[in-house]
Order: sequence, then structure tokens, then C-alpha cells
Amino acid sequence: MTRVRAEAIPTAVIAETTTWDAFPSLWPALLDEVWAFVRRAGLDAGRNVMLYKDDVPHVEVGVEVGGAFAGEGRVVPSTLPGGLAAKTVERGPPSREGIGAAHARVRAWCEANEHELDGTRWEIYGHWLEEDPASFETEVYWLVRHPGDRSGARKAI
Repeated sequence: MTRVRAEAIPTAVIAETTTWDAFPSLWPALLDEVWAFVRRAGLDAGRNVMLYKDDVPHVEVGVEVGGAFAGEGRVVPSTLPGGLAAKTVERGPPSREGIGAAHARVRAWCEANEHELDGTRWEIYGHWLEEDPASFETEVYWLVRHPGDRSGARKAI
């Protein structure tokens, strides 16, 4: 677990408002739709991402991209947030339980270290290696406020 300065990363995403119960069934189709667009548009794409803007949840499901592009249909340009964040890495094949545990570790670490959570969090999924699934990594980030800053404002560091 660590506190980092997260860099803003351009993404191609579909933004949705959903429920936590519906999200596990929803995200695969959203990600497939984004990848179909990325391939068709010939974009330089990276890792899969999921951004959770709040607890509703308002989500963005998509992929890192190399820069600006014109959206099409539901696929739009966006950005993973930059700023002060708490980060952990979950290793091994992704699972709902493992990712949930990673988020719980971040929240517990922030509480123990008096870092106020902003509520914005995201996951960046590594590249799958069929010959070594245990090496798969999922980065989990939560934006935090500067210690002692009770104004609620986000500040870059």
C-alpha cells in the first residue's frame, strides 16, 4: 500500500449509471463495445480501466488510449484522474472477491493513516499472460485529500 501522485491518463470509455448488483453483468458488454470502437478507429490502446465516480455508482468502463480522439456513439474520450491517491496492487487472476479485498485494504490503510477518501476510485487491469495467470496485476487507486485539508477541494501535488 502506498500514497502516490497519480498521473491523469486519457481513456476511451462508456459512462453509465448503474447499481452495484447490476454492474458485474453490465461491464463486459460495455468493455466489448469500447474495444470494438478502438479497433475500428485504429486507436493506440492500453490496459482496461474502470472508474467509479461515486457510490451510486456512476462508472466509466473502457481502455487507456494514447491521446485525443473523436468519440462515436456511446464511446467518449475521458481521463482517469490525476492527483494524490492511495494505491495497492492485487495479483493473480481478477475476481470480484480479490478486487473487493484490494479496495477494502486501501480504505483501511487510509483510515489508519488519516487520509480522507475523496470517493473517486479506479482500477487498471494489466495484460493477461496465458502461461502465467498468477502474474496478472490489477492496480486499485482511491483519490485522497491532503492530510489536514478539510475544505473538500482536490489539490494536485
